[in-house]
Order: sequence, then structure tokens, then C-alpha cells
Amino acid sequence: MYRALYTAATGMETQQMNLENIANNLANANTAGFRRRRLQFQDLIYQNLVQPGAASTQQTTFSTGLQVGLGVRSSASEVIQQQGDFNTTGNPLDLTIQGQGFFQVQMPDGQIAYTRSGTFQLDPTGIIVTSDGYQLQPAITIPSAATNITIGTDGTVSVQLPGQQQAQQVGNIQLATFANPGGLSSIGNNLYLETTASGNPIVGTPGGSEGLGNILQGSLENSNVDVVGEFVQMILAQRSYEANSRVVHAADQMFQTINGLTS
Repeated sequence: MYRALYTAATGMETQQMNLENIANNLANANTAGFRRRRLQFQDLIYQNLVQPGAASTQQTTFSTGLQVGLGVRSSASEVIQQQGDFNTTGNPLDLTIQGQGFFQVQMPDGQIAYTRSGTFQLDPTGIIVTSDGYQLQPAITIPSAATNITIGTDGTVSVQLPGQQQAQQVGNIQLATFANPGGLSSIGNNLYLETTASGNPIVGTPGGSEGLGNILQGSLENSNVDVVGEFVQMILAQRSYEANSRVVHAADQMFQTINGLTS
């Protein structure tokens, strides 16, 4: 009886975390470049009352045994790398990666972080930065006199200067990819950090053979959150939580019955 209470409690705790994950996905439904997460579950250790294959007599064995599960736990939150929809903005510094690559930005401590959000701006010195002021890597400076900014699908950044007929190239955006992008560590602000699970970054030119993808200027990648799908998962999580709470209630009533017999 105690086992039923504790097992149901693990189910309730897991579905609570599942709901928290769903809430985070829905909260970021309008966050540019956001990648939704899906919670994964694992059953807990089993209590072997009769070990499968154990000897039942000198000549026979138990064909199935008797094992009782002790619940469930959350094992991982998988990042779904599905491409989000594109939203045309017309802003020359709004960039979308059509592929699996990541933009590289330098944090204040010098560490390189990675992002799918292409909402870039210029700082007071003309360097391309994120909304938090983190420099795009490699650093690219736009001359203050530039009248037009063009970013090609291969990451080439060119500007038109007064009095010049041809555009002047001022830099080239490079992208990074990973053997296991699901192993990246989310740190907020649309940023990821590499880990031993993700592997080292593979840096290259957009459109190359590394599978980094192409850059599209004047558009943003929307969050890949499927709002309808998240609501369905929320209903399933709620029903599972209710089912486990009913197990707790049923076990409590059985305890009351036993107490009534012994009183």
C-alpha cells in the first residue's frame, strides 16, 4: 500500500515538471529563434519479488517472474531542432538561418555563445551586436556613412558608401553547427553554450558543405512552438496528474478500510 502512494507521487511530480516545460514553451511562442523542448521519461527501478528465470523446482524456472515498478522520473528535456516559420520584416539587420547553423556571439566574459535569433543591431561604434550588446563573431563594423547594407546568402556583408559606384565588402558572417545540438546548454537570452555532450563547434561559411544553411536578410525565424500541440500535451499532462492523484486517493481509502478492520 505504501508502495502505491510513493509510486503515484512520482507520477504527479513528473507531470508537474511536464506542465512546467509546456508552460515555458507556450511562454516563448513568440520568441524569435526559440527551440521548444520535449520532456522525456524513464521508469524507475523494479522490485523483484520473483526474479524471471529463477528456479521454481529442480527442473523448471519461472517464465515471467513477478516485478513491481516503483514509478517514473523525468530523464531529459530534448530540444526539438525543427525549423520555425519565417517572418519578413524588411529590417536589413534581421537575419534568418535557413538550415541548422547558429550565429556566434561574444559574451562580456569573452566566452562564445550561440543563438538562432537573428535580431541584430548596431552599437554606437557601428559594430553588429545583439539586443543585449553582444558582438556578432567574427566582429563586423558598418561604416557610419553607409547608405545601404546587403547581406548575401553566404554571409557576405557589403555596404554602399556615398560617392562610390560599387558596394564595399566589410565582413563575412560565419555560422557554427554541432554534432549533437541537443546537447547545448540553454542559458537564457536566446543563447546556448557548448558542452561535452554537444561536441566542439564546426564553424564555416554559410552555404558550404558543412550543412550550416544559408542566411536570409530582412526576415526572422519564428519560434518552432506548435501552440495547438502544446495545448494537447497540457491536457494529457493534466489527465495523467489526475489519474495519479486518484491512485493516492484509492490507496488512502484502502488504508482507512484496513484501519477499520483493526480498530
